Amino acid sequence: MRISSLLYSIRQGLKNIRRNMLFSLASIGTIVSCLFLFGIFYCIIVNFKSAMNDLKNTVTISVFFDKGIDDDKIKLIGEQIRLRDEVNTMDFISADEAWEEYARKRYKDNYEAAMASFAGDNPLKDSASYEITMKDLSNQAEFVNYLSSLDGVRKVSTSEVTADGIQALSSVVGYASIGIIAILLFVSIFLISNTITIGITVRKEEIAIMKLIGATNFFVRAPFIVEGVVIGLVGSLIPLALVWLLYDHVVSYVVGRFNVISNNFAFVPIKDMFAVLIPISAAIGIGLGLIGSILTTRKHLKV
Repeated sequence: MRISSLLYSIRQGLKNIRRNMLFSLASIGTIVSCLFLFGIFYCIIVNFKSAMNDLKNTVTISVFFDKGIDDDKIKLIGEQIRLRDEVNTMDFISADEAWEEYARKRYKDNYEAAMASFAGDNPLKDSASYEITMKDLSNQAEFVNYLSSLDGVRKVSTSEVTADGIQALSSVVGYASIGIIAILLFVSIFLISNTITIGITVRKEEIAIMKLIGATNFFVRAPFIVEGVVIGLVGSLIPLALVWLLYDHVVSYVVGRFNVISNNFAFVPIKDMFAVLIPISAAIGIGLGLIGSILTTRKHLKV
């Protein structure tokens, strides 16, 4: 396309938006609503996944050994476990460390007295263990079966309820978000299509004349494609600004008011969040405009 033809298409596309301002605003408003909710869901999901990853690291599998097992056998078991792809982290907890941790939790303020009273006599002398976290909790049952089958392993302690709860919650949030976003995207395409249909109807005679004097199919369609892209682009920029302000305000408020949350949960930094959200939202907005305009012109323009 020549530069003059491109400029003509852009001017005509902008004129179409002004001519059908009410429907254009309705289309932009729908895209703004859609992408605003998309932005909110994206922020929630990203922070939720971050929290789930942190929580996964607290869901441990404890591997305890047979009584009287020697250190070499314990090391061999550890080497076998480390070869498994499911393993995220693995730490060895000695019997002394296990007793010290138990005493701190059990006796609290009287911790030192309790340790002194049991000096030289560890009540948990057979409680050495490997503490393991997994990369994917959905494979926990199979991994636990493997650990239980290892020679020298007395008991495997797991957190099945916690693991199942995390997986179920992740799935519910993911499916619900996808469903809501899909509905909003469909509504956006429908409204953009209606806006462009009105523009085609208004210019029907002009389009017929353009075809009679030899205008190509692309030249006729180009202004409507420009119209759809502009509507999509404008509709994607507004919610980005709104979500940025809202996210920054909410994070600042929660961190400042609720120390319990801020001490146990780290929000994803706003720059990291929007480094991904900005191109995704812009692509969705422009994509909606393109899809709506192309589908409509194919349906209504007999060219």
